[in-house]
Amino acid sequence: MRRALAAARRVSGRTWPNPPVGALVLRGRRVLGSGATQPPGGPHAEVVALEAARRRHGAAALRGATLAVTLEPCCFHGRTPPCTDAILAAGIERVWIGQRDPDPRVDGRGFRILRAGGVALTSGVLAEACSEQHRGFVSLVERGRPWLTLKLAASLDGRIATARGESRWITGEAARAQVHRLRARSDAVAVGSRTARADDPELSARIGRRVVHRPVRVVFDAALTLPAASRLAQAPDPGRTWVLTSRAAPAARRRALEAAGVRVLAVPVRGAHLDLARALARLGREGLTTLLVEGGGGLAAALLRAGLVDEMHWFAAASWLGAEGAPALGPLGLRRLADRVTLADPRVSRLGDDLYIRGLLRTGASRR
Repeated sequence: MRRALAAARRVSGRTWPNPPVGALVLRGRRVLGSGATQPPGGPHAEVVALEAARRRHGAAALRGATLAVTLEPCCFHGRTPPCTDAILAAGIERVWIGQRDPDPRVDGRGFRILRAGGVALTSGVLAEACSEQHRGFVSLVERGRPWLTLKLAASLDGRIATARGESRWITGEAARAQVHRLRARSDAVAVGSRTARADDPELSARIGRRVVHRPVRVVFDAALTLPAASRLAQAPDPGRTWVLTSRAAPAARRRALEAAGVRVLAVPVRGAHLDLARALARLGREGLTTLLVEGGGGLAAALLRAGLVDEMHWFAAASWLGAEGAPALGPLGLRRLADRVTLADPRVSRLGDDLYIRGLLRTGASRR
């Protein structure tokens, strides 16, 4: 199952709206084939692993073999045939499953079909790790929105830029490399409109200068202020930059962005700002399962106030910028200390000279 999870992690951010699943076919300790879910329309992990084993060892080698898969096999016709059919047709004798699939079209039916076909099942194998791998998909199925990870990089006194707006670079190279790893396994990366204008980011995942993944870029921009000449609007993969804006946004700006290949998605507002819960629901309807939000401070605070952040990654540079610097977080509107936002079982490590603090949000509201 660890091998299957490793295969699944390699395709994280690339399979939405399907879950990034990994599978392994083995006989005893001998691995016959492995695979992971392909982009939408392509085969699922089980079929990829079965085909890899069949090519290398022949169909006869699969009869009586074992399949390890991180998520319950699908049992319905979608873009591809049911994986349960492929497993039974191959003559697999045992299946180890990491996690039950909460999709109402599956949700235990895959187990029942395989058992009825004479397959011996073991479920809950490395369940916690498999649950973490598929939490974006589970969030989409159960809550109708992507799993939201908030990333912030700040000085020890919580500042993300000097008073003049200088921000590159507060954290060091090791911390920035970790941010690119977070992007590399995310379906989408989001920023607020102020950050988009001030930093003109690319929001790709890179190793050195090499781009390894281009997640969907999302800009929260109620007034539709993103310049059509920005790097986000002029990205080399048209249609993969999405701007969430209000229905009252200027039509001329919308036309200019759409002419550049940007998708403009209108969502309801609350006062002068986007209704963030409904904005995330819109992203869920588009199929996104994981969303990495990189700021700025106003958007980060608004998401925390709304209880929409599931996980926090905080990079703290061993430096101070002073009260005149730009804060990493806007107002949270707390009236009591008991209402503060906290992390459950935070993990702390060191990246070069920077501290890396990460964990799930403790507040019940963050599980909406």
